[in-house]
Amino acid sequence: MFGICNLAIVPIRAEASDRSEMVSQLLFGDHFKIIEKTPKWVYIQTSFDHYEGWIDSKQYQVLTENQFQLIEESEPILNGDLIDFISYGSNQLMPIPVGSSLSFLDVNEINTMNYQFEGLKVCGIKPKEQLLKTAFLYLNAPYLWGGKTPFGIDCSGFTQMVYKLNGYKLLRDASLQATQGEPLSFIEESEPGDLAFFDNDEGSIIHVGIMMENNYIIHASGKVRIDRIDHLGIYNVDTGRHTHKLRVIKKLL
Repeated sequence: MFGICNLAIVPIRAEASDRSEMVSQLLFGDHFKIIEKTPKWVYIQTSFDHYEGWIDSKQYQVLTENQFQLIEESEPILNGDLIDFISYGSNQLMPIPVGSSLSFLDVNEINTMNYQFEGLKVCGIKPKEQLLKTAFLYLNAPYLWGGKTPFGIDCSGFTQMVYKLNGYKLLRDASLQATQGEPLSFIEESEPGDLAFFDNDEGSIIHVGIMMENNYIIHASGKVRIDRIDHLGIYNVDTGRHTHKLRVIKKLL
């Protein structure tokens, strides 16, 4: 069984309950495999990053295996504006956030609602220099655990979406992203667009951000913000102290 997100944003929850923690989100056009179904909830695995969790059974459209494969084989096309509108039916509009997937729109077997999109589309692999330009789109977005949009985003959702909009795949959580790429020996070796990872006292990776020039970092902590970074970690200019302990910087591109 397979499905596709037909709403702007759908929460993915840790358990089959509206009260359960939101661990991630589906954005419009995200497709997935269905692993388990109950009358009210569906346990899914996303195609993009193989992330698993529960969604409301009323918040998706069923796909056949053939339709799922057609999307899998199509070139990824994403909404490139912070927010835009998709039209359908008799002049109905639905807002969709940046990074929403539009690949299925040209597949008649799937686009049965006749969705139309006339906004900015992004596709293909972009140069590494483009990563920071994309990151600035999210500047001042409020922190939201499990979030992936400019209206609420967490640290790894931020890095994942920035890379996704430039044609690259990152896993969902900071601890998973830390398994990707090549580690650097010194902070001085880093380039803008590299990822910096931070751990807690137990040694678990709990935070990630995107390196900038001149020992600055852009990351989601309270909001998407820019701070100083040194060999100890992130230095918050507002509080005058280090807030995150640096574990490793990794080069993915």
